[in-house]
Amino acid sequence: MDFQLKNFQTDALDKLREYLEEARLSNDPWRAFQKIARTPTGHTPTYHPVAGLEKVPYVCLRLPTGGGKTILGAYAIRVAAQSYIEKDYPLVLWLVPSNTIRIQTAEALKNTAHPYRIALDEAFEGRVRVYDISEIENIRPADIAQGVCLVVATIQALRVEKTDSRDVYAHKEALEDHFTRLQASVPGLETIADGPNAGKVKYSFANLLRIHHPMVIVDEAHNVRTGLSFDALRRVSPSCIVELTATPDTNSQTGSNVLYRVTASALKAEAMIKLPIVLKEHPASWQETVSDALRTRKRLAEFATREPEYIRPILLIQAESKEKPANVEAVKQYLLETEKVPAEQIAVATGDQRGLDKIDLFQRSCPIEVVITVQALKEGWDCSFAYVFCSTANIHSSKEVEQLLGRVLRMPYAKRRAVPELNKAYAHVSSPSFGQAARELADSLIAMGFEENEAKQFIEVEQVELPLFSSAVPVLTLTLEQTPDLSGLTEHERQAVTITEIAPGQVRAEVRGKIVAAGENALIAAAPAPARAEVKRKIAEHRAAFEQLLSPSQRGVVFTVPRLCVECQGELALVDEELVIEAAEWNLLDYPADLSRFEYDDASKTFELDIEGSKVVIHPKDAEQLDLNLLPTEQTDLDLVRWLDKQVRQQDVSQQTMTAWILQAVTGLLKRPSLPLSTLVRAKFILARKLGELIVQARKDAKKRGWQQLLFSAEARVQTSISEEFAFRYRPDDYPVGWWYSGGWDFQKHYYHPKPGELESSGEEFECAVELDRHTAVKTWVRNLAKKESVSFSLQTSTDLFYPDFVAQLHDGRVLVVEYKGNAYATNDDSVEKRKLGALWADRSSGKALFLMAERRKDGMNIPQQITAVVGLT
Repeated sequence: MDFQLKNFQTDALDKLREYLEEARLSNDPWRAFQKIARTPTGHTPTYHPVAGLEKVPYVCLRLPTGGGKTILGAYAIRVAAQSYIEKDYPLVLWLVPSNTIRIQTAEALKNTAHPYRIALDEAFEGRVRVYDISEIENIRPADIAQGVCLVVATIQALRVEKTDSRDVYAHKEALEDHFTRLQASVPGLETIADGPNAGKVKYSFANLLRIHHPMVIVDEAHNVRTGLSFDALRRVSPSCIVELTATPDTNSQTGSNVLYRVTASALKAEAMIKLPIVLKEHPASWQETVSDALRTRKRLAEFATREPEYIRPILLIQAESKEKPANVEAVKQYLLETEKVPAEQIAVATGDQRGLDKIDLFQRSCPIEVVITVQALKEGWDCSFAYVFCSTANIHSSKEVEQLLGRVLRMPYAKRRAVPELNKAYAHVSSPSFGQAARELADSLIAMGFEENEAKQFIEVEQVELPLFSSAVPVLTLTLEQTPDLSGLTEHERQAVTITEIAPGQVRAEVRGKIVAAGENALIAAAPAPARAEVKRKIAEHRAAFEQLLSPSQRGVVFTVPRLCVECQGELALVDEELVIEAAEWNLLDYPADLSRFEYDDASKTFELDIEGSKVVIHPKDAEQLDLNLLPTEQTDLDLVRWLDKQVRQQDVSQQTMTAWILQAVTGLLKRPSLPLSTLVRAKFILARKLGELIVQARKDAKKRGWQQLLFSAEARVQTSISEEFAFRYRPDDYPVGWWYSGGWDFQKHYYHPKPGELESSGEEFECAVELDRHTAVKTWVRNLAKKESVSFSLQTSTDLFYPDFVAQLHDGRVLVVEYKGNAYATNDDSVEKRKLGALWADRSSGKALFLMAERRKDGMNIPQQITAVVGLT
């Protein structure tokens, strides 16, 4: 199976690695958190240390529903093993909130064909053993010494006031081998209280955990931050704790230490979830709700036939409890008798009826199109074919609504669909109040891990009586001689038209909001012949007035930006990192593996690195771990080289080259009397980290050379392209902001509605945005989001991607890219390179593109004057 992490998942793991490395160097999880856990706006979250675990890195990765928490946990094990635990094969305790999730998680991790297990097998060369908590007596000492042992349990299995009431704290003769060579110095082990063996160390699983200091992964961690839970964690003496949750505890005293937050917008940008949610309320009756939801599912099924991959949209209906009118049987009877849905297309999934058991909804042969339930489906139930959520009761922010709504958010195959309607989820609710339905649906999304502003942004209301974007949606009133034929319109389009008979042969038509072409034709045809030209004029005026309420993206304005390309061997290619490194003719052996400043002080038990003068202290706990994992005494320097090769292996460096390079480093170190092989083995994780840093620097140097050769040498053949293959296009429905501009300025020309994203409400960048919005040459502009490669315009520098601050479309068709630099940064190396790259991009665009590195004052000009100068206006 070919599985690739999404960008936000890679970013989360990088942040975890950065934090754990800093915690290892500083030996202070609190200080490391303060240094690493900054938000995009520069805010540092509060760190909440837990008594008794102050020296244990304890952080949370926050991902909304659909963000892939479990796969992230699987990859996090290797990150922790390399960056902090420094152990070849860590023991891992994976805690989940319920027995159902426990069984499902253990089964997935045991399945060697599942992405979770594949991630672990690739990281640890297949040396992985997974146990359910019920199987702990099967664990042998050799299992822990020779591979990763991962035990899946519920927190309830450990969370008790008195340990004699849980199996994990019980004395087990089957675990005796783990304790026979135990050093008496291991502190805190629980002993037998009574009987002939009183005072003897218990052969318990909890004691076994305490000896090996497990990495602890806590899924749905908001359920775990209680006094009893912390007691349980203290008992197992964890090396580090990583929480995974959509809704972290925000308590000011015991809240989660959120190291990295993934927004729902990021999930949408990576096609992980369907957004927005199209909400439609049905105050008349639950039957109307069900009928309209069925029509939505049918329409989506027609769209699905245009997709290259098989999709069968499914409707999920939340029925009421037995004593209420819209109960399961009533809903099913309505589907069968009134809507004529075949019985084989309906499944009932409740506590009593288990119509989904042993059914694979992804199979083409599966006929199920409608699922009826009452509260929650089976925990962990996941089918990305579920598109439509229908609640027959008044919507409320209960746990059941949150869980069921989450079932329709996952995107099939985690890929953006070609038909826009299939990128959305749909909710039909029986509600007496539109405002209440929208607010409570937003509350449910917040409870699922959405930010508050995202929850409101991602509810698209299908409600003709109320405006979508403004309280002043224009109403067109026409007098016609007959009722227009609206059969060519969709139901939603027909609802926008109100027909009233005012006299024989005379009707009044009122149209709210958008008028589609079919509606326009019907209205004109129903007007008296002499009045048709006037009707057409009024419709045009109405359409123009309505479109003034829409953003350029909503009006369908196409926003295309040329991208930088080079001609290679007669073919055009986009300038990207791969092309840059290829131009460098990268060879690691050209860069010395210089570890001359790597030192070890035996007296203080410290290794000293040349990273800002950092020193890594070997603690007693580290020595204990190393004793369990020492390589065989007959090992050679080549054994160490092979181990290091596995740790720092690179896709673009052959194994032969890598081992030769590492051998140079190891040989150089062994020539120093103070660094015998035994010491290097002890420092192997630190060595791997340092060699990795040297490779990063070597590649950076090579890329600088390749970038210069590719773009600025005499042989370089550079041009821009707006072809379908190479041009960048802003997607009208995809602007995945992490946070919104919240100031008082009313931007008029921003491409996306309603306002820019990730823009401060004051400061120099804000002032630059205001001047762009006001400039007469600018037709529309966008706040270009950083590090959102699929939805933002970028240019390849010698080190990474450059995301300019603003991209504007001018009235004359040209594109203006603006990068703002404060005076303190205008002349640094990064700005010089970006200015050089931007100028090249504009120069090779044949007049289609312009670039401005704006400053508060530049050559005596303010920002609007700089814009005017670059666009060539007087």
